[in-house]
Amino acid sequence: MFFRDRSDAGRKLAESLGEYAGREGVIVLGLPRGGVPVAYEIATALRAPLDVYLVRKLGMPAHEEVAMGAVASDGSYVIDEAAIEAGAVSPREFRKELVHEFGELKRREVAYRDDLPEPIVKGRTVILVDDGLATGATMYAAVNALRQAGPALIVVAVPVASAEACAALQVVADRVVCPNQLGSFGAVGYYYVDFAQTSDENVRQLLQRAARNQKSWQAA
Repeated sequence: MFFRDRSDAGRKLAESLGEYAGREGVIVLGLPRGGVPVAYEIATALRAPLDVYLVRKLGMPAHEEVAMGAVASDGSYVIDEAAIEAGAVSPREFRKELVHEFGELKRREVAYRDDLPEPIVKGRTVILVDDGLATGATMYAAVNALRQAGPALIVVAVPVASAEACAALQVVADRVVCPNQLGSFGAVGYYYVDFAQTSDENVRQLLQRAARNQKSWQAA
């Protein structure tokens, strides 16, 4: 185990992102829900604004923990064709999961932002954060969707990940920062002492706290 909890992981990961501290045009986006506590610590260390970027894993029928792809809040999605073939997932089953998870994204948009618009990322350096990557499908979908909004730079930042996921993300992101890349990975939770689920309310509180922090920095 590498980390006590997600906050500990965020503080440690922030040490690898020091070059972005105080830089104008930087924004930190956490992937809800587990990526947000990590992203909060990074945003605090860098004195950068924090928001969320909504993406959902598409789970295999009867094996929701296994990803067969991911969908972003703009409706775009990526699929793992090998996983779908191995699991003999029918088009009808895939569509059902896609519709379900897209609906969950819309629910979370309201829960986290009260229907406020997504953050403006055009021309900015975006640090996209999660608590870890096994297959990387969710992050891959996030990068591809985010690219359409025209950021100047997309930096994927995770505390721990499979080497395979990092290699795949190197192709679509401008930079991948992951201090712990492992050939034999397993589940993200293996690398945390406390990997308790992050609630919607936790996410809201962290976003509100980050907004207060930003106002205090600007007033100083």
